[in-house]
Amino acid sequence: MKALFTFKFSEEELERIRNLGYEVIFASESNKSALGKLTDEELESIDILATYNCFEKIDISKMKNLKYIQLSSTGFDQVPIEKLKNKDILLCNNKGGYSIPISEWIVSAILQIYKNTKSFYDKQSKKQWICDYSVSEIYGKKIGFLGTGTLAMESAKRLKAFGVEIWGWNTDGRDIKYFDKSFSKEDINEVLSNCDIVISTIPSTKETYKLMNEEKFAVMKENSSFINVGRGNVVDEEDLLKYASKFRGIALDVFEQEPLNQSSELWNLENIIITPHNSWVSDQNHERSFNLFYNNLKRYISGKNPENIVEIEKGY
Repeated sequence: MKALFTFKFSEEELERIRNLGYEVIFASESNKSALGKLTDEELESIDILATYNCFEKIDISKMKNLKYIQLSSTGFDQVPIEKLKNKDILLCNNKGGYSIPISEWIVSAILQIYKNTKSFYDKQSKKQWICDYSVSEIYGKKIGFLGTGTLAMESAKRLKAFGVEIWGWNTDGRDIKYFDKSFSKEDINEVLSNCDIVISTIPSTKETYKLMNEEKFAVMKENSSFINVGRGNVVDEEDLLKYASKFRGIALDVFEQEPLNQSSELWNLENIIITPHNSWVSDQNHERSFNLFYNNLKRYISGKNPENIVEIEKGY
């Protein structure tokens, strides 16, 4: 079987893939000319595409023999789904691959909010020695996760060490490891109205589009905090701005439009932490991605389904 890699791995790593029994072709997606050199005949012979986002540079409808796409990302907004419809092509993502760095980012954001670090950094820059008695503990707080997948689980596992109570919200209220309570989709307001910190980790679907809107922000506790590391369009940013003053802190790593427009009023909020969709970044991501690619390709060539098959209709 032929596998086209557009995601950069070392020659040694690609050789390990070859040793599984694959014919490996590498053409970097960051090099448009390299992808452009692939002939229609070569594209037609490809069985497996391992990529982050080569879809603007090659037309996958020409890949007549394509059976399996392995993404290095968790989201798949970049994939031209209409070209996969009515075709027997597996689409797999990197679910869980970035959960550890993102969970550490969540812990960091929570501590920054409750320890008032932005204020201290500002005083330090001005050489001001001023104590702040509004600093708070997170011990005893209720933390609610919208979504209880691998990212939320990794975060909950780390946060339990702080003596907090972890609530989760998912489709059916099923019990989840590391969570003290779980609630079904009908009970979202129970989570929002009781939790001191609400963290959105949910994917973008028809059901979650602008789920966090004026109605939901109004339900949340006064002086609570809101964090979003899932998808930007889960949040109605105009509605968030209306309710921003009720929150002790807001931390956003994802936005409706990225990059965040310089004219956005979000930049001007004093109680916000903004990072440029950076929470997933880690020096260990490459190794984790390779292990996922390798293990899934090993499963596939031995006749087993790879892990992390995306259910396109569900959106995750």
